Order: sequence, then C-alpha cells, then structure tokens
Amino acid sequence: MVKHQPLQVYERQLCLSCITGIYGCRWKRYQRSHDDTTKWELLWSLILLFTFCLLLVWFYFWWEAHNDYNEFNWFLYNRSGVWSDGTVPILATTAAGFTYIAFLMVLALCHIALGQQLNLHWLHKIGVTAALLTTIVGVISVNQTWGQEWDVIPISLQATGPFLHIGALAAVTALSWIVAGQVARAEKTMFQVVVVLLYLSVLLGLYVMPLYITSPCIMEPTSLKPRPEVIGHQGAPMLAPENTLWSFQRALQMNVTGLEADVAISTDGVPFLIHDRTLRRTTDVEKVFPDRQMEEASLFNWTDLQQLNAGQWFLKDDPFWMVHTLSQHEKTLIANQSVCSLEQLLKLASYHNSTVVFRLRRPPPDHPCYHSWINDTLQAVEQSGVPQNLVMWTPDEHRAQVRQLAPGLIQTSVEKLSPQSLHQSGISRLLLRYNQASTQDISDFSENHINLTLYTVNEPWLYSVLWCSGVSSVSSEAPHILRRVPYPIWLMRPHGYCLMWVSVDLVSFAVVIGIFIFQKYRMSGMHSYNPEQIMLSAAVRRSSRDISVMKEKLIFSEVRNGVGSAEELYADNGYDFYAN
Repeated sequence: MVKHQPLQVYERQLCLSCITGIYGCRWKRYQRSHDDTTKWELLWSLILLFTFCLLLVWFYFWWEAHNDYNEFNWFLYNRSGVWSDGTVPILATTAAGFTYIAFLMVLALCHIALGQQLNLHWLHKIGVTAALLTTIVGVISVNQTWGQEWDVIPISLQATGPFLHIGALAAVTALSWIVAGQVARAEKTMFQVVVVLLYLSVLLGLYVMPLYITSPCIMEPTSLKPRPEVIGHQGAPMLAPENTLWSFQRALQMNVTGLEADVAISTDGVPFLIHDRTLRRTTDVEKVFPDRQMEEASLFNWTDLQQLNAGQWFLKDDPFWMVHTLSQHEKTLIANQSVCSLEQLLKLASYHNSTVVFRLRRPPPDHPCYHSWINDTLQAVEQSGVPQNLVMWTPDEHRAQVRQLAPGLIQTSVEKLSPQSLHQSGISRLLLRYNQASTQDISDFSENHINLTLYTVNEPWLYSVLWCSGVSSVSSEAPHILRRVPYPIWLMRPHGYCLMWVSVDLVSFAVVIGIFIFQKYRMSGMHSYNPEQIMLSAAVRRSSRDISVMKEKLIFSEVRNGVGSAEELYADNGYDFYAN
C-alpha cells in the first residue's frame, strides 16, 4: 500500500498568494520562485513601465485639457457633422486603462519587494499591449487634429509644477524601501553599485528640479497686478445658448466687462451672430428649411433667419451638462431664443456700458455683400448708437479706411505681432489664444502699453496663472466660474518656496538614508530559510525539469513503511542534507 503525506507543513501566505496569483496566475506555493527574472520577463516589465509613464502623461493631458473640451467637441462636429461630447468615452477609457496599468505596476513592485520572480500572465500581456497601442493611436490622432492643445501641458505645469515635484519626490523616496532591499539581498557587488547609482541619479535629479521649475505665481504679493477683466465669449454659453441675447444677458449678470461674438452677414446686408459655417448645430434649420440645412449661414436673408429657433438645441443636446441646473423659467426663455443681430448685441452692450469684441467673417465671393461687408458692418455699429470706444474692431482688411470712417473704434489685432509693428499700424489691443503668449510676451506687451486679451479661459487654475503673469483681460465661456476666483488659487513668495524646497529635500534624504540602514540591518539578521529556499538555492544548479521533480517530491514522498525522511529525498537528488 502506497501512502502520501506532506513533508512540510507551510504557513498560509494569503497576501503573497494574491499578489503572485493576480499578476502571474501563480496561486500555489510550488509555482512561485525566488530565481532571477528571465530576460523575456524583464522586457515585459520595461514595456509595462513605459506604458504606465505614457498613460500617466496622457491622463494628465486630458485632465488639464478640461479647459478646452468644448473646442475639442467642435472639432469633432466639423469632421462628423454630429454634435456629441467626444470627451466622455476618451476620459472613461483613459481612466480605466490607467487604473489597470497602475495596478499591475503596484503588483510588480510588490514582487520585487518580496524577492519573487516576475512572471506576467499572458492575459495581462495582451491587456498591456492593448493599452499601449490604444494610447499611441490616441496621441497620434490628437497630434494631427488638435496639435495646439499639447501646449496646455507646459502651461499647466506653471500651476502644478511645485506640487507635482513634491509628489514625485515622495514616490521616489518611498521606492527606496524596495531599492534598499534589493541591494541588501544582492550577492554581486556590481549589481549593488549599478542599482544604487541609478537610484541616486534619479533622486538627485528630483532634488535639483526646482531650479528648472518656473511659475509666475512664485512672486511677491505686492507685485500682483489687478484682477484681469472677464469678457463673455459668446455670452455665457454654459448657461444659455451661445450668441443669443439671453446668453449675453446671463454673462452681464456675472459681472463681465465685455462681450465677444462671431459675426456673419446675411444676403440683405444684416450682420448677425453665428459661430459655425452652417445653421445646423445651433438652430432648427433642418425643420424650417430642410432643403437648405447644408447651406452657409450667410446665404440666408434676415427674414429667413428670424424664423429660426436658436435655443431648443441647447435644451436637447445639453452641451455643457448644465441644463439640469436651470429653473423652469430659464428653460422657457431659452426655448424661445432667436438668431441675434449685431445691432441688438451692440444696443445691449451700450445700455450696460460694456465693451464688445467681434470676429467678422467675410462672405463667400458669390455673396451680394462680398465687397460691401465692411461698410455694412460699420453701418450696423452706427445705427446701434453704441459709443465707438466700446467696440473692438478686429478685421485687418481695409483697416485704414475703417480708421477714417470710425476713428473712435478700438483697433484690435488677432495676429501676434511685435509691439513696434502694432504701434505702427495704430493697433492698441491684441486678442490671442492663451497658448500664443508666454509670460515674457505678456510682460513685453504690457510694457509697450498693448492691452492683451487671451481666450478661451474657463478654468480657475489657468485664470490664476494668467493673472500672476499680468494679463489685463481674458475671454471666457464660464464667467460664472471665474466670478468665484477673487484671488489666485495659490501665491508663494520666492524665499518661502526655496525654504519649502530645501526642507522637503532634507527630509527625503534623511528618510532614504534611514531606510537603507534599516534594510541592511534587517537583512543581515535573517539566517533562517524554509526548505523550499534551501533546495532552490543549492550549490549545484539543476535543470528546470529536475527542480520540478524535486518540488513534487518535497510536497509528497512515497514511503514503503508509512514513514519517509527528508534525508532520503535529498540523497535521491545528489544533495548533502546536512551540508545545506
């Protein structure tokens, strides 16, 4: 009769089993190994690390790009012809992928800390590959369609850089526990030297990184300039349909100092407000004029435009996820909005003594007003009765003629030129996208008495950075949000930042030294090994097949008289039991 009995009773290691099981599907003790990780698995570990870093940057990009989500959705609309919030699936997949890869990274670090062999399961390898390829495709797509948005990363680092530096330093300091453990366990001096040098290089780089971190918010509070004025870009499009009278009225309720709009000219010479080339997105033209829905908006006459509803789409599409916050009275007002003319906007601005800046789009060549578009617009300005010093004129065409006919208009350029060129052209204001002006540019324009307005600024962090940079005004789709920013989010004196920097570095260095000393003492005091470690660390290297046989014999031994010994098991495989 053959009997089987366990040679060794092992203590259950639930945590270790979960770590190795989830990472490499090695749930059993005999499946785990303390051998060195193979080169193939080291390659996959590097791929996992690269995917994590890429997804971290990708996730940070989309987090900070929240300021321009509406712009991204508009780009998608121009390509597909269907309005939808394209950021939702991107954010969902990015968050899921980053969480998954970060979880695998944590498991890999746990393997290293516990001295376990890295062996990523093939299903995880497929998942890592899918996450990597998807992210690369996303980066390429954004680079081709929305390349200017990459500038948000260096701009946002002016607001987040000092705090990200502290977070990165804390993470690398915590990694010293794993690094010190690897160095203490290693038997090769060369390996120990390489690991320590690599780690210290990264740590030293983080220690001196504040030398390269620049932020306009690191300044003396007494040098802070007045709060930038806020101009309602298309009114308050998050609270009401863009370019409608109610949208501009809502913006004025948020204490904006100016209004910005996009202007086209109808076939009968009436300038009206519209952002898109067609009327499909912001009116019910598909219902009223189904045969003309793809025509350019400027090919409609004013009588036809007045028949269109310009508010119901807002309640239906809810482009900013804000409709649920509106009262029933506001929804009723929105549902009855119509296309707004430039003259109506100017009268409203004149009543509230607010500045108006508009971008005038020239009609197509076959348009009746192709040659008279400037005069038609100037006529609308004159008929509105608005003071000329409240109107910012942006078209570059026939600027000299405009200056003669309406000398009181504020000449404004939408093209970045040198202060000298602007003065020579008689231009006193500049309207640029926020990524087109650096902190130095803002300072130069201010010194040369050029009022700079940057668009589109919706996030408090961006508003704070531009405030500290000295911008005089910003154009925003979210005046109700910026209204709640009475002071920059953070402002730090230079000597206070230096003190924080040095203190954090000293604390980190002390912690790292303490961890290395403790790990050295801890490892030197460990003298006991379990039987599995003894067999797998034997002086004589066996083939992988022999080791598998040994593991099986370690768990179950066949005995003749119901009693077996470990000495026999070692002797069968050519080992000296007592020597080990």
